[in-house]
Amino acid sequence: MKKIIVLFLLISLAFSCTSNTIYEKPKDLIPKDSMIDLLVDMQLAVGARSGKNLDEKYGLDYMPLVYEKYNIDSTRFTESSFYYASDIDHYTKILKTVKSRLKKLKDENEAVLEEQDSIKKENYPKLKKRTFKPAVNDSLVK
Repeated sequence: MKKIIVLFLLISLAFSCTSNTIYEKPKDLIPKDSMIDLLVDMQLAVGARSGKNLDEKYGLDYMPLVYEKYNIDSTRFTESSFYYASDIDHYTKILKTVKSRLKKLKDENEAVLEEQDSIKKENYPKLKKRTFKPAVNDSLVK
């Protein structure tokens, strides 16, 4: 009898661990294409938090602006994210698309910066770093 109970527990444990639960589709599900755009913008917002903005301020939270742009709230995003994540194969494809878009944006940004750098080098080929040389009659030198 003990063997049957242990076997039953092991089988039920095995099935519970490999459950492929797909959540019920939310009534206000964010469409797949919008979800990809949203995730790209969220990653950019998280990355921008570590840099300075035009007002020379660090650490600003841009996530509310992302939610406003897509006219959603964090609850709707969470529900949609749980739904998409419940089908891991589908969610992996979404995240690969997000990753490729971010890589494309990075490559485009690097190309622009490289072009700007080459323009500076063309316009100022003999630009050298200035060094400080005190005047001969400077009272601080004596």
